[in-house]
Amino acid sequence: MTDVIATIDGVAGFRAAGVHAGLKADSRLDFALIVSEQPCIAAGVFTTNLVKAAPVIVDQERLAQKQTGYRAVAINTKCANACTGQQGIDNALQTARWVAERIGCAEDEVLIMSTGVIGTHLAMDKIKHGITLAADALGDGRAAWQNAAEAIMTTDSVPKSASAKAGDFSIAGITKGAGMIAPNMATMLGLIVTDAVMSAEALQAAAIMTAQTGFNRIVVDGDMSTNDTVLLLANGASGKSPSNPTALDAAIEAVGIKLAKDIVRDGEGASKFITIQVFGADSDDAARLIANAIATSPLVKTAFYGGDANWGRIIAAAGRSGVAVDPAKMKLWIAGGEEQRTDLLLFQDGMPTAYDEARATAIMQEQSVYVTLDCGQGKGSAIVWTCDLTHSYVDINGHYRT
Repeated sequence: MTDVIATIDGVAGFRAAGVHAGLKADSRLDFALIVSEQPCIAAGVFTTNLVKAAPVIVDQERLAQKQTGYRAVAINTKCANACTGQQGIDNALQTARWVAERIGCAEDEVLIMSTGVIGTHLAMDKIKHGITLAADALGDGRAAWQNAAEAIMTTDSVPKSASAKAGDFSIAGITKGAGMIAPNMATMLGLIVTDAVMSAEALQAAAIMTAQTGFNRIVVDGDMSTNDTVLLLANGASGKSPSNPTALDAAIEAVGIKLAKDIVRDGEGASKFITIQVFGADSDDAARLIANAIATSPLVKTAFYGGDANWGRIIAAAGRSGVAVDPAKMKLWIAGGEEQRTDLLLFQDGMPTAYDEARATAIMQEQSVYVTLDCGQGKGSAIVWTCDLTHSYVDINGHYRT
């Protein structure tokens, strides 16, 4: 079991900064820069949305050409640089070029991420100013990483960071995301770094694993962004290769899961954290489809918000998931908290049980609820983390640009 903490005290060879470049109208931090003192192996996973932002296109092309030699990641808020045509590509490339000039590397050794409003162009004078400020502010301690995590926030209410140890190695990550969150490269930006010596193949495998077990298992509202990106960087500053690669992979995975869960906890307007566990499906893929259908259902999510034990909505969502389920074989439980429990059986044999309605309501009113659905058909299983849907979500997104 890997111990993960919510702060970053530093990872050998990496420096970070978060500054106010003027992208946001107030004085909030809005531009982050993470630099490695030595070349990194890099890997990434990206949105499966066919409408991809310029930085996604640029990063995907660079990583397809090479996975070695990377020195920096630059991240801006306020503007997604998506649906911006060739100018958007040119602006993304110029951002990387300015970073490279400032830290002394080649421009193709810089990766970039953007988040914010779709269909607007980067304010390049402010981007250049931010690069200058961030390069001057780079540090390797807790405050520097905290500033970087804060600088990538959009509608997030809190910065999100995590770190862990795996023997001689350090792993740390920051992420942003609160709305437009759905599986298949969940809608967010994330960066995880380590000082371990790793091969490109091992790092890419870790990136895919981290997406599968963490970032692709979260749902806030069911929308998928144009900018979803998670990058992993390994600079080898420890000078050592892991004698137990499994332990290192587990630590990377644990950091990713912590960051993914933090996104759900900070979901726009969210007041509850909900775990959906489905087992007994024909396959893991089938279980995930069922869990996603439940997690994205507005009726299910509003029932959680209201503390209403309206379990029929959960069963109905499973039935429309596209997976062949048999209600006569299904069982449904709910429990309070985030650990797997089957406290109260609500449904089996195709009908409700003689459960205590008051107890069911009390469970649904807790801040964390664990839902378990047994399909009774096979060995497939999946877990998805989601949140409720509140009035505040509408308030935030109804006025996002204004």
